[in-house]
Amino acid sequence: MTQPLWKPPAERVASANITTFMGEINREYCLQLVDYWQLHQWSIANPAEFWSFLAQYDEIKFHRDADHILKKPNQIPGAQWFSGSTLNFAENLLRRRDNHTALVFRGEDGERRTLSYAELYKAVAELAQAFREMGLQKGDRVAGFMPNTPEAIISMLATTTLGGVWSSCSPDFGLNGAIDRFGQIEPKILLSTDGYRYNGKVLDNLEKVKEIEGVINSIERIIIVPFVSDSPDIEKLGKGILWSDFVVSEATDLDYTTVNFNDPLYIMYSSGTTGVPKCIVHNVGGTLLQHRKEHLLHTDIKEDDVIFYYTTCGWMMWNWLVSSLASGCTLVLFDGSPFFPQPKSLMDMAEDENITIFGTSAKYIAALEKSEVKPRISHNLSSLRTILSTGSPLSHESYDYVYRDIKEDVCLSSISGGTDILSCFALGAPILPVYRGELQCPGLGMDVHFFDTDGNSLLDEKGELVCLNSFPSMPIGFWNDANGERYQAAYFSTFPNCWCHGDYGERTSNGGIIIHGRADAVLNPGGVRIGTAEIYRQVEKIPHVLDSICIGQEWQDDVRVILFVKLQHGVSLDEALVSSIRQTIRTNTTPRHVPAKVIAVADIPRTISGKIVELAVRNIVHNIAVKNTDALANPEALEFYRDLPELRKE
Repeated sequence: MTQPLWKPPAERVASANITTFMGEINREYCLQLVDYWQLHQWSIANPAEFWSFLAQYDEIKFHRDADHILKKPNQIPGAQWFSGSTLNFAENLLRRRDNHTALVFRGEDGERRTLSYAELYKAVAELAQAFREMGLQKGDRVAGFMPNTPEAIISMLATTTLGGVWSSCSPDFGLNGAIDRFGQIEPKILLSTDGYRYNGKVLDNLEKVKEIEGVINSIERIIIVPFVSDSPDIEKLGKGILWSDFVVSEATDLDYTTVNFNDPLYIMYSSGTTGVPKCIVHNVGGTLLQHRKEHLLHTDIKEDDVIFYYTTCGWMMWNWLVSSLASGCTLVLFDGSPFFPQPKSLMDMAEDENITIFGTSAKYIAALEKSEVKPRISHNLSSLRTILSTGSPLSHESYDYVYRDIKEDVCLSSISGGTDILSCFALGAPILPVYRGELQCPGLGMDVHFFDTDGNSLLDEKGELVCLNSFPSMPIGFWNDANGERYQAAYFSTFPNCWCHGDYGERTSNGGIIIHGRADAVLNPGGVRIGTAEIYRQVEKIPHVLDSICIGQEWQDDVRVILFVKLQHGVSLDEALVSSIRQTIRTNTTPRHVPAKVIAVADIPRTISGKIVELAVRNIVHNIAVKNTDALANPEALEFYRDLPELRKE
C-alpha cells in the first residue's frame, strides 16, 4: 500500500460530523462500526435504514412522513423512495434566520456585498410574494440566465418556495445555447441581468434576452437585475421589468408550498456538444438528501464554515453549493475570470474571506501551478482546511502541488459524479487519508464498482463506472421523454439492472477511486483501452505545454493516438519538444500511450464549465459535423482542428 500524502489528525477525526453520525448509527442499531469502510458497507447493505436515519439525524423538515422509505428496491430504475412523504426544498435551506452571514458576493471588478440569513429570508419572501401575485404555481418553470450573484440564489429559493421548478444557465452561453435549453422546458418567467463581467470586459446581456423573448412564447415576464449598470434600458423588452419594480417591498413570512418527495425541483442539462442538450429532471427530496449527505458527512460542513466553489449558474456545482445553506454556513459567490486581474486573485479572496472549504476545478489547480503561484509562501490560509476539486481528473502532480505549494495540512478531496445525478459517486471523507491521484472513497449509500465488458467487477483494473443499487437522487427522467426510452438508453442499457455512468476508471487497493476519463473518449490503439487522463497527467509535466487534448483517429483499420497541445507564449513545437513529450509519456506509461502525432494548436475547446470536449474534436477530425457549439466557451477553437495536413500523413 502506498503512503498517504495526508492523514487526518486525531482531533479532526473526533470532531468530524461523520464520526458523530457513526456513533449515533451504532447506538440506534446496536452496531460497532469503527471506520468509514464499515459504515459504507452498512449503508449499501441497509439502504432504507441509512437514508431514513440520515433524514432523521439532519432533522429534514417533512410536512408528511413517508409511508414507505423504499419500495421496489431491486428495480433500477423504478425503486420508490420516501413514498407518501411531502416537504419543501427552500424551507430546508432557510432553516437559519439570524444575522449570521449567509452570502458574500465578490465580483472581479472588486465589488463586495453581503446578505445575512435574516436578509436572505426577507428577500426570498418579497420575490416569492411577487411570483405568487403573477400566478406562479406548483410545477411552473422559472429560468435563470444569470451570473453567479445573490439574486440567482434568491430567485431559485423563491421559485421552490412555491413548488416551482428552477433551471439556469450562465449568460456566457451563446444565444442558441440558451434557447436550446430553455426552449425545451417552456419557462413562465425568465430572470437575467443587464450584462456581466469577464476578464476585465463588460458584456451585454439584453440583446440576447430580447432574442430569447422573441423565440420562447411561454415566457410571461422577464425580470432584469441591474448588474453592470445602475439603470439599464429595458424598453426593447416587451415583457421586461426591473427587479426593484417587480418585487413586493412588504412581504409576510414565507408560506411554503407542500410538494411530494419525487416532484421535480431542478431541470439540468447535458453539455450538448453532440446535439441538443438532454433536459435532466431532478426531484426535490432526493436532491436534498443527497446534498445533505455530501455536505454533512463527506465535506464536514459546519455552521461556522465559509465555503466557496468556483462555478457558474450553468454548472451543477452551483446547485450543489447553494444546498450548503442548509448547514447554516457562509457561502462565498464569485463571478468573473478566476485569473483576473492576476492568477492569484482567488487565493487573495480565500485569505480575505477566511475561506475554510475551497472548491474549484482540476484545470484551475493545474493552471495555478503553471502560473507559478505559491500560496503557501505568499498567503495566510490558516483558515483553509479542505480543498475540493472536480470537473476532470486531478493529476497526481496536482496533488503534489497542493501539498507542496498551497497548504500541507489540508484535506484534498477530488470528487466525481455529474449533472446526471446532481451529486457524486466518489468523493472525500474527513476521517480518511489522501492518497496521491485517488478520490478518497465511494459515497455513502452508493454501491460503486468498475465493470469489464462482461460485467465483472474489477479491482486495480480499469473499467466502466457502475452503481449497483438505487439511490434517492436518480433523476425522475428526461423532460419530454414520456415513455422513458431516452432515459433508459442513457444509463441502463449497457449493463442490466444497474446505473452505467459513462466514466472510465478503477477502484484501488486503498479503497479509493481513480477516474481516467469519459468512457466514450477512451482510446483504443491496437485493441488496448487507454483513458485520456493517463496521457494528460504526463503532458502536464512538460513546462512548455499549457493545455492539451487527446483523441483517437481512425487510421489503417486501427486507431492511432493524436495529441494536440497549446504551448506557452513564444514556444514553438520543434522536434526536441515533441521528443520530450513522447519520451515523458513512454517512460511513465506504455508504448501504446505514445501519440503517433503531436500537433500544436492555438486553443483547446472547452465547455462553459471548463471541460475539454474530446468528442467534438474527434468529430471535427473525422469530418463529422458538431451539431451544437453553443455549449462551448470558445467554439471558434474547433476550427484549429479542421483539415490539418499533419493528420493525413503517416
